Amino acid sequence: MTHHDYRCRLKSVIKDYICSLRGESLMSNTTLTVSISDAEWRVMRIVWTLNQADSHTIIELLERQHDWKAPTIKTLIGRLVKKGALATTKQGRQYIYTPLIDEQTAMDTALQTELDQMCAMHRGKALTHVLEQTELSQTDIQQLIGTLTQKLPQAPQMVDCDCLPADCEGSCES
Repeated sequence: MTHHDYRCRLKSVIKDYICSLRGESLMSNTTLTVSISDAEWRVMRIVWTLNQADSHTIIELLERQHDWKAPTIKTLIGRLVKKGALATTKQGRQYIYTPLIDEQTAMDTALQTELDQMCAMHRGKALTHVLEQTELSQTDIQQLIGTLTQKLPQAPQMVDCDCLPADCEGSCES
């Protein structure tokens, strides 16, 4: 562990301690500032679902879902700890992992990051395509309808292309 890694980890531990003294949720105060790989997302989904998990449980579940070996999974867990996404607590001979980032925050950040990489003019089409391909509950659909209905009166007729600087000519075609 480098000096920088140690300082970052120490700051995280101090922040967690202060939050616990105040009775605040650790995850509500933690924003996603690191990039999480697709494989790391699979680890996080298990830990989020279980709220905490030991390494044996994570390994067992991921071995059943994927053709991954224990050393690979341990490497993924280690990366997530180093990135500050998981906290580690030793209980006896086992390590217990708890999420330090909120699942909804992580999903929102990941989706917004993807949308920000697309032309603003084409985001609506991309979202429509994703919605057509995604299984949603009736509650989810009602929430989407409500959100879109609320946004409709303030929405522009057309969203401008943002691929080029404003002072350049040219834009994407619809």
